[in-house]
Amino acid sequence: MMVLLGIVSQALVYLCFAILIGSFILFLISETRRPTLLVPKRALLAATLGLALFSFFPVLQILLYLVPKTGFFETIQSVLFTFEVGKAWFFTFIVSVILFIYISLFDDWTNKFYIGIGLALTFLLILALGWSSHASSYNQLLGFVSDTIHFAAVSIWVGILIVISWFSKNHLHWSNFLKWFTPVAIVCFTATIVSGLLLMDIIVEDYTNSWPLSYGQTLLMKHLLIIPLVVFAAINSLLIKKKVQKDASFNPIPWVKAESVLMLLIFSATAALGQQSPPRETAISSNNVSQLFNILYQGQIHQNMSVQFAPNATAIMLGVLTLLFLVLMILSFIKKMPVIMTFIMGIFLVFTGYLSLILSIQ
Repeated sequence: MMVLLGIVSQALVYLCFAILIGSFILFLISETRRPTLLVPKRALLAATLGLALFSFFPVLQILLYLVPKTGFFETIQSVLFTFEVGKAWFFTFIVSVILFIYISLFDDWTNKFYIGIGLALTFLLILALGWSSHASSYNQLLGFVSDTIHFAAVSIWVGILIVISWFSKNHLHWSNFLKWFTPVAIVCFTATIVSGLLLMDIIVEDYTNSWPLSYGQTLLMKHLLIIPLVVFAAINSLLIKKKVQKDASFNPIPWVKAESVLMLLIFSATAALGQQSPPRETAISSNNVSQLFNILYQGQIHQNMSVQFAPNATAIMLGVLTLLFLVLMILSFIKKMPVIMTFIMGIFLVFTGYLSLILSIQ
């Protein structure tokens, strides 16, 4: 139960960051270069309050473990002022309060100076998140920098997507929006990949050998979700751009919403990673492999086993199905099918791709 609450709370932290960053960035953009937005003030306040509340959960877990042993006040003092996660949350709480008061008092989001201050305060909160990350505990400088860049890039990309898809009143100036957002998304995606590889090098000693563990399973699922995400990004930036230019009445918002939902699934996977021990701290044994892996894997699980690939007929057929679903995602758009069909094809792609890889393990 606590693990599930931890995943939900961390995913909500990521969502709050995305709403704040996406809103502030879009406020900076001229109205002739984006659709008309209506971001309620209460949404910004709720996101700011959510950062302070939901980011407290890791601290709460430590408190629940230590309070029975050392006492309430002694534990709070120790956790908030000596534990990195406690110090990071305390900093987050202070900045969140300042941002909450700032949004309450200054809500003229046509003033670029006001917007810049809100954006700067939000990036201070991202620094606090990177400070308390798993990677930072392994390699303080490189882990902090990599995690901060990784999360900032993702937050900018998905934040703009979420705000533009859920708070737009129309789809006016869509072509003008794509002209600047497409290169921004490409830069963010590139930064995410590069920083993600650095994080994997810090946290995961051997990527494929981590797959039997719950952490590796979640990481694999996260990476597979990136494939349909990239397909949706290509559809939204290339195919829909041509569609809108030919037919001004075509509404691209549902397609952007689908892409944002995929990003939320990736947020959830990232949150789940934060609730598990990284593979560098866990040796593979029959007692700690993922239950799902245990069900699917047909071989013998032994201490410090090494993952090797020997694709069988079933795995190859599933791999072909994965490619087929990839093609069907694009064809479903070309054939003017509902966006939900493309989304479902993307989920099937992840499912068959996962089975193909796991069943290939010898």
